[in-house]
Amino acid sequence: MNLDLTTTGDLARALLPELTLTTAGLLVLLVTAWRHTSARDLRIASWVTLAGLAAGGAAVWWLWWHTARSAGPPSMIAVDDFRFVTDALFLTAAGLTVLVSFDYLEREGLLVPEYYVLLLFATLGMMLMAGGEDLMVVFLGLELMSVSVYVLAGINRKSGAAAEAALKYFLLGAFASGFLLYGIALVYGATATTNLTQIAAQVRSLSLAQSPMLLIGLGLLLVGFGFKVAAVPFHMWAPDVYDGAPTPVTGYMATAVKAAAFAALVRVLLEGFGDVAAWRPIVWWLAVATMVVGNVIALAQRRVKRMLAYSSIAHAGYLLVAVAAGMGPGSAALLVYLLAYTLVTLAAFALLAAKGRDDEREVRIDDLAGLGHRRPWLALALAVCMLSLLGFPGTAGFIGKWYILVAATLMHQTVLAAILVLTSVVSAGYYLPVIMAMYMKPEPFDQAHAGVHIGRAAGLVVAACVVGLLVLGIRPNGLLDLARTSAIVVPAPTPAATATGR
Repeated sequence: MNLDLTTTGDLARALLPELTLTTAGLLVLLVTAWRHTSARDLRIASWVTLAGLAAGGAAVWWLWWHTARSAGPPSMIAVDDFRFVTDALFLTAAGLTVLVSFDYLEREGLLVPEYYVLLLFATLGMMLMAGGEDLMVVFLGLELMSVSVYVLAGINRKSGAAAEAALKYFLLGAFASGFLLYGIALVYGATATTNLTQIAAQVRSLSLAQSPMLLIGLGLLLVGFGFKVAAVPFHMWAPDVYDGAPTPVTGYMATAVKAAAFAALVRVLLEGFGDVAAWRPIVWWLAVATMVVGNVIALAQRRVKRMLAYSSIAHAGYLLVAVAAGMGPGSAALLVYLLAYTLVTLAAFALLAAKGRDDEREVRIDDLAGLGHRRPWLALALAVCMLSLLGFPGTAGFIGKWYILVAATLMHQTVLAAILVLTSVVSAGYYLPVIMAMYMKPEPFDQAHAGVHIGRAAGLVVAACVVGLLVLGIRPNGLLDLARTSAIVVPAPTPAATATGR
């Protein structure tokens, strides 16, 4: 099905998932304005949210099933499999976050139905980011997502840590958005367009690959995206924000928000700046610094939530290796890793929310001692999560890292691949102690009656994610085929560009 996005009807069809989610967000807003005083009202809002996410997923599936593609002149929104796969990922992450939040919000006394409105609009922003063929659409989607997540991070008004996290995220996020917007302005000044396809055409036809204005603009874009993906040295906000935000929100930020930023980054770099060689060494060094710093600092963490925050930074480094690989293999590896990372991280934070009742920030690795004897199934689930994050064979995390290694090797990034392997070995120093504490340390006397409170919905999320990790780790062929067919493939540089070294 070819869609002419210059016509209103076809544009509406192309934007059907986004329009569906917008409608769902407005509907939940009306529901929460009418009923917002009891736990039952909160449940109603959550079920309406799930229905809206399901409807958005059905819209994505409809476009995907009909093999929708854009026809005609360059448009502001992409209609391709990469967009459909990432949209499905965002909707899945949001749905799982809603299920984890069911019991968490009630248990913590957070009767805030607007939580679900913000979750819907944050997901809408992510979909616009990943599908944007125009820098302005990407920026608008990023701001819609960011503003919603700023509020979600501080949704617990009783927590000083949450307020601190929200303020830090807001101030630094606004600063990063300024860099991004200024970069867009400079790119527009150099190319007279913000459309990615037209930017690439202008770079080739006008030989702009060495234009100072374009290169400065591209550098500022990398700074803005570097903040959103928590790449070193733009990562300083992440540990404190992840540590202070409500645990389900932290899981959502570490997965869906990161995935949206990477999806937008890889589309912008490959489709708009594929002929500009200057960004590749920058991404190379960002990947190295992020892998090394994230893993080394994580070794010193004793609080589980903060350890996972630095672990998230390290995984951003692995994803940057896929971005540096570029072309088809790199973007395919990015999709595989994002799916595996989303499943394992959401499951890990769901388990942490269950263990960390009342003050989840203080759950230390030693607090998990004896969990393997007291709650064997939950301990097994957390152990699988740690092994998948480590990249242990038989889990989806291993498949994700292996595919990134293959992509990096194919694109002659062997040094990056070697650093990825070495830093993954280092990560065993903070993942394995979690497993050792659960199974090899005696339970402290004062923890003998400490409860692990996991609701039915959160338990279902954990079970589904763990099963998914194992199935994808053992039978990954379907996932790999999907990633290959959904990868972003850009044309090779023109002979003229190659001759001039671009």
